[in-house]
Amino acid sequence: MSGDPKTAEAGDAPETRPHAARPVRADARRNIDMLLEAAKAVFATSGVDAPVREIATRAGVGVGTVYRHFPQRSDLVAAVFRREVDACAAAATDLAAEHGPGEALAHWLRRYSAFIATKRGLAASLHSGDPAFDALPAYFQQRLGPALESLLNAATAAGEVRSGFEPGDLLRAVGNLCQSGNDVGVDHSQRMVDLLIDGLRYGGDPAPSGADGAE
Repeated sequence: MSGDPKTAEAGDAPETRPHAARPVRADARRNIDMLLEAAKAVFATSGVDAPVREIATRAGVGVGTVYRHFPQRSDLVAAVFRREVDACAAAATDLAAEHGPGEALAHWLRRYSAFIATKRGLAASLHSGDPAFDALPAYFQQRLGPALESLLNAATAAGEVRSGFEPGDLLRAVGNLCQSGNDVGVDHSQRMVDLLIDGLRYGGDPAPSGADGAE
């Protein structure tokens, strides 16, 4: 699946996007979900230039189905990126409901580092200058910034992490730690993120259990 696909079916114009505002049948939605999951796995292991047949085979669909939903490679890459961003953002709400503020923040930062690991396979395309990817950095910030901010504010208010950090600082810090671990694997990145989490906890100031001003 390189450049403009020559085998795309008739009527599949390049500007057709899976995000277009039109109803999607349940079977088509399932095909899209399977394709995005398969593409994520293939991109992470073989890179975004992997043959489309490899993605189709992993998804259990025909090559024509890939081109029908994603006429250009950039359509598929952008869709995988958005899907992973959405899943990471949604995890913040689930974690906040399942854990205390400090633990929810720690779990989310680990979840975000795992997202960065999958993004490595997409990095070259996302920074290729293709206009199809122009909106993705803003999408990343708009979805992940507020998700992290809610967790960080709750953990800070509970005194479980130190104050003075902005969500953007932590997004960049985790990103840098994960990129620096490219040559030594995901486990190394996770250990570095755990050290960052320990640093956030150091100097936390839990609120006193008594009333304010009580002697």
